Amino acid sequence: MSAVSGFGKALVVITGASKGFGRVLALSIAPRLAAGSALILAARSDDKLQELKADLSRGESGLTARCVAADLGCQAGVERVITEIRDIDPDIDHLLLFNNAASLGDVSRYCHDFTDVDEVNSYLSLNVSSALCLTAGVLRMFPQRTGLTRVIVNVSSLCALQPFPSWVLYCSGKAARDMMFRVLAEEEPDLRVLNYAPGPLDTDMQLQARSSSADVALRNSFSVMHAQGQLLTCDQSINKLIKVLLEDKYPSGAHLDFYDL
Repeated sequence: MSAVSGFGKALVVITGASKGFGRVLALSIAPRLAAGSALILAARSDDKLQELKADLSRGESGLTARCVAADLGCQAGVERVITEIRDIDPDIDHLLLFNNAASLGDVSRYCHDFTDVDEVNSYLSLNVSSALCLTAGVLRMFPQRTGLTRVIVNVSSLCALQPFPSWVLYCSGKAARDMMFRVLAEEEPDLRVLNYAPGPLDTDMQLQARSSSADVALRNSFSVMHAQGQLLTCDQSINKLIKVLLEDKYPSGAHLDFYDL
């Protein structure tokens, strides 16, 4: 599909949509959608979601935006998102699910400091389990059919491939998610599955990384990147992502980094 035609009539689900990468993604993809399309915006903060919805309504006509304030770290939160799409018109050209919701976790400690099973399980519920369960629920509601292109995007990271000291939760979560979606791509060859690492973004998460990381070398490295203007804007990264999706030439299940494109 050409970049001119966009995604046609689509259902787009974005988790972690209230700020940062998710918010900019919603604003960037909306102009690529035809009339009758629906955007499902999920995050914990309803106020910020409503602000995003208002911004979207000013720019695009014929687009339905629905806000789902939910904690995806629990079953009820995942079910709320799935419930919201049950009455969406199934006559769509594209289904796009962006698994973007994530947290950095406690980067002020090292591996030997994590002794609380409940703490670790809570992190993995939001960052791994919810992505699998939400993806499964959405795919079951929109099974394969002629004329429908189903796209699953996992917002990944270099940390899925490379260990960062004091980032055991984040690196483990990202690595698990990458493998999860690689398995999905093998199981369902009709799907288009992409693990996209957006690069070092100038977001709240990056601020947490350079201020809280226990590893001094890592903390200093991020501080230098920020000071020298080497961090990417969300717009820069999302423009590349949308181009990749529209060109649709990537191997399903691939891990693509901003700097590889």
